[in-house]
Formats: sequence, structure tokens, C-alpha cells
Amino acid sequence: MIEQNKVTIWQMFKTIEQNGFTAQSEFFADHLINHGIPVNRDMVRAILQDILNTFPDVKMAPLHIVAEGDWVVARCMLSGTHKGIGQSPFVHEGLLAGVPPTGKNFKTEHIHMFRMEDGLIVEHWAARNDVGMARQLGLLPEAAISTAG
Repeated sequence: MIEQNKVTIWQMFKTIEQNGFTAQSEFFADHLINHGIPVNRDMVRAILQDILNTFPDVKMAPLHIVAEGDWVVARCMLSGTHKGIGQSPFVHEGLLAGVPPTGKNFKTEHIHMFRMEDGLIVEHWAARNDVGMARQLGLLPEAAISTAG
């Protein structure tokens, strides 16, 4: 079952590549836990659509996928161009909600954890570099680099 769960997540990334960012919602169960909050597949699809509206050329490519038990962890690269205005307070912690497009590109790593049941995602958690993304978009100042040692 562990290998099948990994294959399912690989298939999800392939589906994103072939059919668009929101197509991944079909890999989620009708009812699931997303970052500790009970949601349904339509809510997941709405979050994905908000990301797509904000970054119309969004790409999410897997770098590593590992699995243990009913959990699959994917380290992936997310990239896109900020061409839209985010609406959802649930996407990127609301960081881009109402923010006018900068027209700038970003590329940052994410780590997503998926708990699988019957071939579907029933729980999802993610660790994202939203600060790095915001810096690349010009929304936050670059980090100060210290030479003190």
C-alpha cells in the first residue's frame, strides 16, 4: 500500500502538469482535513483556483516523494508569476489577499504531507516558504546578510 500511495501522489503531479493546477483536487477525498481544518473537495478546489487566479502560470513539480505507513511526503518546487489578486485568507496565510499583481516571478520549495485512505488524500499539511516568495515578489525587503562571525 505504501508504494501505491507514492504512485498516486506521482500521478497527482503528472495530472497537474497535463491538466492544470486545479485538477489535483480530484485526488482529495470528498471530506478531509486540511491544515487541521475539516473541509470538502469543493473547498480544496476553491483554494487551488485562488492560487491559479493569483499565479495563472503556476507550476508545481515534485523533487522527492517518500512514504511511510499511510503518509506520503512530497518536496516540490512551486513557481509562477504574480498576475492576479488573491482573494482567500486561507491561501498563503492571507499574505496575497487583495494585493495588486507585481508581475514578478517566484520559485520556492514546498513540503506537502498527505495521509491516504483508499487511494485518496484524507489529510494534508504543508510547510511553504511564503516569506521567500513574498521577497521574490517585492512585497517584503530582502533579508539582511550578516558578515559578523
